[in-house]
Amino acid sequence: MSERKLHLNVNLLHSGVYASAWRLPDSDPGAFYDVQHYVNVAKIAERGKFDAIFLADTPAITDRIDLRPFQSMEPTIVLASVAAATTHIGLIATASTTYNEPYNIARRFATLDHASGGRVGWNAVTTADASASRNFGLSNVLEHGLRYERAKEFAEVVHALWDSWEDDAFVGDKATARFVDTSKVHAIDHRGTHYTVAGALTVPRSPQGRPITVQAGGSSDGRDLAAAQADAVFTLSQSIEDGVAYARDLRARAVAYGRPSDSIVILPGLATIIGSTEAEAQRRQDELWDLVPIQYSLSRLAGTLHVSPDILELDKPLPDIPLPANANQTMFKGTVAMARKDNLTVRQLLKALGGGVGHRIIVGTPEAIADDIETWFRAGAADGFNLMPDVLPTGLAAFVDEVVPLLQKRGIFRRDYEGTTLRDHFGLERPPSRYAKRPAAAVTA
Repeated sequence: MSERKLHLNVNLLHSGVYASAWRLPDSDPGAFYDVQHYVNVAKIAERGKFDAIFLADTPAITDRIDLRPFQSMEPTIVLASVAAATTHIGLIATASTTYNEPYNIARRFATLDHASGGRVGWNAVTTADASASRNFGLSNVLEHGLRYERAKEFAEVVHALWDSWEDDAFVGDKATARFVDTSKVHAIDHRGTHYTVAGALTVPRSPQGRPITVQAGGSSDGRDLAAAQADAVFTLSQSIEDGVAYARDLRARAVAYGRPSDSIVILPGLATIIGSTEAEAQRRQDELWDLVPIQYSLSRLAGTLHVSPDILELDKPLPDIPLPANANQTMFKGTVAMARKDNLTVRQLLKALGGGVGHRIIVGTPEAIADDIETWFRAGAADGFNLMPDVLPTGLAAFVDEVVPLLQKRGIFRRDYEGTTLRDHFGLERPPSRYAKRPAAAVTA
């Protein structure tokens, strides 16, 4: 067995993870809708031999756009442009299982996998946001358990559609006039609780067999979906103990589904603020924090907790707040746990959260950041990280130029790509088509 290696993605959050990143002198306020910005960041990540770039998405305006940039463009279209400008970096896009249909998602991601030479991943999310519901004709968010029940069936259908063409179904033989071997193109004939899909897909099997499936839920329902269907998981962990516990639970669930315990790559979120000295890094964090309007931080925290900002008093501890039925449970529980652990006031909590970052933040020198990453990796608390640099592209460039060489020197991160697909980068096998070894009703003209 080859030695275990670290995995690194960059979560490409427009100008950077800090709400104030766009206000720095070297930042472009219009970067959030400039495709070239995304291309430039991807090229830096590829220079650093990162596994992938990741684009979050919500099909609604859910942030304070009067105060900061937001994820505005459809991610698969952005990544098609990135694919044309890069050669190795993986391309992971978010698409909701609540506001799409399985056939459209399967077709879109299979097409992008072909266009990129096998570098694509789908981040399957259930979207627990009321404003998104209203954009799709619904007055309320679907109940948490129902969203995940639908998502699990949704992913099953997408995977079946990705398998519906066997690898050698396309023939293209001019001499015999045989274009496709239709005995190897299969109707999936799915009839489930939430979806009825005939199939087959219109797109031949993609270079990876199936694009990577990513999941980001930390609730019990989210972990169960990941254990059943995901190849990688983006999670939130504020301590090594939390990370180890999460990994053990998820891997046990995967085994219960008949999957190998190491078949899922676990990638906690990690925000980084880098300085040549500790003092310089701290000054950079203070500058970013000072530029975040307090009303933004409060509204972001209130949104995570599903409460009115009026009940959050800056210089008092966080009040007792019950878990709302349709909250993002990962972010809610992580935020409350952080506040309770150190008995933080709301003001202190806001700063610890970076004004709305939510994930763990490391502030320090390249050596300190490399030490932290190595400690988590060797403890089994993470297989790698979904990095969120403070400012883009400068924060990512600093990580690539100053932290990556340290991780390579320690022997835990690649010096070059060893394959061309995202599955290669993650060290995951290419799955066979489920239809390849058993006869099925062929699709006829």
